[in-house]
Amino acid sequence: MTGNHQTLALLLFSVFVAITLGITTWVSRSRQGSAEEFYAGGRLFSPMENGFAIAGDYMSAASFLGISGLICLVGYDGLLYSVGFLVAWLVVLFLVAELVRNCGRFTLADVIAARMNERPVRIASGTASVTVSVLYLVAQMVGAGSLVALLLGDTGEAARTGAVIGVGALMVIYVSLGGMRATTWIQIVKAVLLLGGTIVLTVLVLVRFHGDFDRLLRTAAERSGHGAAFLAPGLKYGGDWIARFDFMSLGLALVLGTAGLPHILSRFYTVPTARAARRSVVWSIGLIGGFYLMTIVLGFGAAAIVGPDAVRGSSASGNTAVPLLALDLGGGAGSTGGTVLFAIVAAVAFATILAVVAGITLASSASVAHDLYASLRRKHAAPRSEVTVARIAAVGIGVVAIGLGLLARDLNVAFLVGLAFAVAASANLPVLLYSLFWRGFTTRGAVWAVYGGLVPALVLVALSPVVSGSPQSIFPYVDFQVFPLQNPGLVSIPLGFLAGWLGTVTSAEVADEAKHAETEVRSLTGAGAV
Repeated sequence: MTGNHQTLALLLFSVFVAITLGITTWVSRSRQGSAEEFYAGGRLFSPMENGFAIAGDYMSAASFLGISGLICLVGYDGLLYSVGFLVAWLVVLFLVAELVRNCGRFTLADVIAARMNERPVRIASGTASVTVSVLYLVAQMVGAGSLVALLLGDTGEAARTGAVIGVGALMVIYVSLGGMRATTWIQIVKAVLLLGGTIVLTVLVLVRFHGDFDRLLRTAAERSGHGAAFLAPGLKYGGDWIARFDFMSLGLALVLGTAGLPHILSRFYTVPTARAARRSVVWSIGLIGGFYLMTIVLGFGAAAIVGPDAVRGSSASGNTAVPLLALDLGGGAGSTGGTVLFAIVAAVAFATILAVVAGITLASSASVAHDLYASLRRKHAAPRSEVTVARIAAVGIGVVAIGLGLLARDLNVAFLVGLAFAVAASANLPVLLYSLFWRGFTTRGAVWAVYGGLVPALVLVALSPVVSGSPQSIFPYVDFQVFPLQNPGLVSIPLGFLAGWLGTVTSAEVADEAKHAETEVRSLTGAGAV
């Protein structure tokens, strides 16, 4: 990239950082001492505002960079991510959003602990939430590294390392100073920028092909080197039975994982009522649906205009397909239009990463303080001290995410998010659904459901081709691969449900019928909701 590209992109990114730091500073001057203000923004956001914030939280670097890159490289099979991410919201809308808002206060563990022995349930749920959040953060860090490598002309590992550390430092500042209110406004600003940038690129791609989508697809197939196979299922997931099972595993994880993501669930507590939570999801589905339809155009557009070989030459995992597409659509390297459009897209992508990591870090630090710390020292922990612990936890989580992000820097960001979704669907979704809908569910069942999904998911990932045994692995020069699938969801999700059932039926504890009745009435009517 030329000096003009670098300068303009960094300038635009600096403007976004300055604006968001200004928002954070302004919010930090308001009352941030209370737990409700720090975790839930005072529950003052409207459904539209929260819908935009949810969309901002969900449309991550994996969506903007990773999905488009996968479609560019593997064609039809890359569409699975777009379809899975979107369909997942139907599960959230019909099964989770309103009930979670009515039953909980700040975190997922609040919903489960309402009718269980609090301490073991909060420790288990808090551990799972932090694990999922860190995995999701790693994907955003990898996206930041890829962008900086492209922006600075791939000057080596130092540039990627600096980018990851810089993003980590900013996210800690956003969360520790601004809490949920600042994070929500940052998400809203980012959602508007991302949707605006995506619309512009989509229109330019369609104009390039005179609105002929069929011609766009045929050109993409020709340049892919795979011909008609590029537009048919099986290029990535159809080679053998292992690939097909991987396909099913990934689809299951994407569709079920969203309902177990801590940073998405925590957004339902920022609105005043359950009805507002449901309307927030309707807003977010509209925004997210439009966005994912546009990523399909961008992915095939990158294949047709830039070419998979050029994208692969810049980033083997395809994470730079959209910035390269913007450069070409603007007139190519050296042109004013190319410089401006590339800079805007790079700045929007950076903004996307920063906003998403802020939301995830806030959710995970809330789990540490509200669930883990408060469970261990409930008698002595005042709400204000909880907020202090959350701020300290944000720093620790940032450090862990930075370290793991540097290790996984060569993996596709959409693929990494798929792993986070698998762990969320395995550890969080079974215990959430059982708590809401199973009258006889017990404390042992809740703890077993969490660990019965979390531990197998992590072990299977560690023993999969993701970590070792192939050139694309995190540790390519060692081989302790045992589990053949790249995504563990097909095995670990059923294990989570099975463990929850087994723990309940083998428990000597008798489920509290009164508490279940209270929870059921509260979840369905909102009576007594915070």
